[in-house]
Amino acid sequence: MTPTTAAEGPPGAGASRPPRSRPRIHRAWFVAVVTFVTIIGAAAFRSLPGLLIDPLNEEFGWSRGTIGLAVSVNLALYGLTAPFAAALMDRFGIRRVVAVALVVIAAGSGLTVWMDSAWQLLLCWGLLVGLGSGSMALAFAATVTNRWFTARRGLVTGILTAASASGQLIFLPLLSWIVEAHKWRPAAVTVALAALAVVPFVWLLRDHPADVGTTPYGSEEFVEKPPPVTGAARRTVGVLFKAVRTGPFWLLAGTFAICGASTNGLVQTHFVPAAHDHGMPITAAASLLAVVGVFDVVGTVASGWFTDRFDARRLLAVYYALRGISLLFLPMLLAPSVHPPMIFFIVFYGLDWVATVPPTLALCREHYGEDSAIVFGWVLASHQVGAALVAFLGGVARDTFGSYDVVWYASGALCAAAALMALVIRRRHADAGLVAGLA
Repeated sequence: MTPTTAAEGPPGAGASRPPRSRPRIHRAWFVAVVTFVTIIGAAAFRSLPGLLIDPLNEEFGWSRGTIGLAVSVNLALYGLTAPFAAALMDRFGIRRVVAVALVVIAAGSGLTVWMDSAWQLLLCWGLLVGLGSGSMALAFAATVTNRWFTARRGLVTGILTAASASGQLIFLPLLSWIVEAHKWRPAAVTVALAALAVVPFVWLLRDHPADVGTTPYGSEEFVEKPPPVTGAARRTVGVLFKAVRTGPFWLLAGTFAICGASTNGLVQTHFVPAAHDHGMPITAAASLLAVVGVFDVVGTVASGWFTDRFDARRLLAVYYALRGISLLFLPMLLAPSVHPPMIFFIVFYGLDWVATVPPTLALCREHYGEDSAIVFGWVLASHQVGAALVAFLGGVARDTFGSYDVVWYASGALCAAAALMALVIRRRHADAGLVAGLA
């Protein structure tokens, strides 16, 4: 909808409501803070899968491939749900969609304590937690950023993306201690309670600046709240059909699939059991992964700042190249105890963990305009499909070869390919005719 101001049209002729007097701190920053806290609280479900592989293998005798399959279903649904979640937020509002998603996550995690068959793991952790987490994935951050900010979008995207890493920092050491001291079931209950605990924060959110009579941050014009968009599924699929006719979509989807494969699918799922294979205690390995979250916050916020100032394509190329180099060295660093080279890897890798998100989202905005949140949802789907494949294949490789080495090397090579793909993404003006229907 085209922005309008109160000066347009005579009184009573449909003129927009003028903004209220602005507080010293713009309301958009309050919304960003609440969103940050919500994502932190919901991050518990992302911290647990890697901690469950060994306990479930020992208790039930399920292979790592079987457990990895449940994680794979979780990650795939996380991604495939995201584009529909963005459209559902346009239809029903942010608060309703995210609140329901958190309740579904709590149900899926809580029900696992009674499971005794592998199909129940697929149902609870794979299906329910996957659907719930996908409904409040990065599309949530993208929707909030697009509606509430016209300036500092790169920085805000970086901050909200870093929220997930901050949650990982909080929950990984706690959950690893619970798993080691009290087994895995209390840890699953903790995830369920954490998801429920942030539901009240969601109700503090407002869906649009017009709800509180203000303008988006960085805009001088009051923007009316658009009416609910019906046909969410149809619109989501329609946006996909338009996007797939453009070259940038395939390059963004391909690079982000490799991003997911080399982070959520590989390191987040398999780092703890891989380190444990080399004699490192689970709590020590989980703490290292939590430290990744510390530097992830720094790297992602910095990446958002860089994205506001530099070519997003070149940033992506640098990020993927550095990530690939670090993964090639990891098999040589795993040992029974923590040592300085491993700490260097953790810091280096943490800075790059999801630094790819702000430039990827910026390129989606550049090429796809108002539909960028939905397009980014589909790009995120490719991220999670890549993660799902490696979560499953990583477990199969461990069962087959007795180690994860081949997976580390393959992921490093894929990151090199992603760096090259990022460099060949064309600028917006080169594709204007192809994407005009999306903007």
